[in-house]
Amino acid sequence: MSYADRDKYGMYSNTRSTGPGPALMGADTLIGDSVVNDAEEDLGDIKDIMLDMQTGQVAYAVLAFGGFLGIGEKLFAVPWQALHLDTVNKRMVLNVDKERLKGAPGFDKDAWPDMSDASWASGIHSFYGTDPSRSGAPTMGPGSSFSSMGSGAAMGGMGSSVGAGSAGSSSGAGSGLGSGAGGGSLHGDSYGVSGSADPRPGHDGDDKDLSRIRGSNIG
Repeated sequence: MSYADRDKYGMYSNTRSTGPGPALMGADTLIGDSVVNDAEEDLGDIKDIMLDMQTGQVAYAVLAFGGFLGIGEKLFAVPWQALHLDTVNKRMVLNVDKERLKGAPGFDKDAWPDMSDASWASGIHSFYGTDPSRSGAPTMGPGSSFSSMGSGAAMGGMGSSVGAGSAGSSSGAGSGLGSGAGGGSLHGDSYGVSGSADPRPGHDGDDKDLSRIRGSNIG
């Protein structure tokens, strides 16, 4: 089930120029989203989204992987900036090999870590190649490929991003909305960043029929 299928309030129902998505999305529609890697391997699904209450930004997506019917599954805190939003298949992509993910820092549902601890956060960001000292958000676009991915670098040439991934960092969340608002409104005929496809029903990723997002990539 994709985030469009979990849209209980019709927020993605308008396929033209108004309404949320993909710049602004309902958190409840993202919980339960399947996560794959570039090789189309199933990496599990998003169980929850962790907010940094000091900055108001999204810090981590909690990914469940392994086990059977919830028994024996392992939970992982994945930095928000490590993900890619596939706007055609309406799912999240994580650029990590399935076998490598098995060795990622994880935890049991009955023993959550202190996510505000700087040393814990440093280990998480080190594993996923993200930067705990800067704010960040998922890249967006059709398909599962990452344009680029590297520690501390904005992925996919998105420009200024809004979102976290800095919880537990002594340097805080970094910038807020910043100057990425750019030209134009979030709503209107222009609805995309770097060719991002509109995730709402009826849009298949064809550039001839895409809405665009202008401005910041809002996590």
